[in-house]
Amino acid sequence: MVEKELDQLFVSDLVNIRYLTGFTGSAGLLVVTPDELVLVTDGRYRDQSAEQVAAAGVDARIEVTNTEQKQMVQNAVAAIGRLGLEAEHVTWAAQRRYAAEWFPDAELVATTGLVEGLRLVKDEGEVARIEAAALIADHALATIRPMLAGGPTEQELALALDSEIRRRGATGNSFETIVGSGPNGAKPHARPGHRRIREGDLVVLDFGAVVDGYCSDMTRTVIVGDPTDTQRQMLEVVTAAQQAGVDTVAAGVPVTAVDEACRAVIRDAGWADAFLHATGHGVGLDIHEQPRVASTGDATLAAGQVVTVEPGVYLPEHGGVRIEDTVVVTAEGCRALTHTAKAPTVT
Repeated sequence: MVEKELDQLFVSDLVNIRYLTGFTGSAGLLVVTPDELVLVTDGRYRDQSAEQVAAAGVDARIEVTNTEQKQMVQNAVAAIGRLGLEAEHVTWAAQRRYAAEWFPDAELVATTGLVEGLRLVKDEGEVARIEAAALIADHALATIRPMLAGGPTEQELALALDSEIRRRGATGNSFETIVGSGPNGAKPHARPGHRRIREGDLVVLDFGAVVDGYCSDMTRTVIVGDPTDTQRQMLEVVTAAQQAGVDTVAAGVPVTAVDEACRAVIRDAGWADAFLHATGHGVGLDIHEQPRVASTGDATLAAGQVVTVEPGVYLPEHGGVRIEDTVVVTAEGCRALTHTAKAPTVT
């Protein structure tokens, strides 16, 4: 805030509010001043807000209102000059309303990434939560994997995986589980459908769990029955590309170097055009965070960041292959938080 010459910061993104205060409710606004935090919420969260802020060890003033939050926020930001708004989380309509009605006497300043910048590097507690979520996902896949040999539909398999993730203690899924079999696997974000998994299918499984707000992310690709020569080559190439990317991850390494390590292996196999997406992304309270691990990325990895490495090859006539691990960056390299073996065979 000092660097941006802000007198106060108005935080409206609920994930950023959670990060700063521990509050997980669906209605909340936060004012950050040089002297205090003021959390404004409504009566539904009177007790929850007090309990969660205290449990997080945060010194914040909590204002609860059953009418309009505007007045409470105005009281908190009275007599200020430059007020920062989270530009990436404020709509044009909201900005106009804030300027005309909420803070007519303040100079509103668009800010980007002030809180997200703090979230980039995870502390030990955050990494532990992500690792716990990844462990649940590992165990869930091991439990339901035998179903693949029985020819379930994509939807049936996804439902079983989601249910097992919940049964093992996760609060939910990091995102909508992806199950893409056969030609559907060549669609990187295929939604589970009514297609029945059958002999000869490559099956892409992309899923994650949430523990105490923190996400995990993992993709494994399996083959039901014996692979064709092309399918076998796809599995070998993507496995090698993914390992090359993981081996490149370390503090001080540009994200572009990780992307290129994966992409070079796939390019040498002649499938450059079949790698349809970026190599990875940050993971934390959001399933997609900075840094973006891509050829267009401009970040350099730092110890404590948590990122995915997930190259893929997608050929509609043969299916798709993607392999993904979530790793925490260290000074010497990285440590994998996802541990499911990458052997693709289903018997």
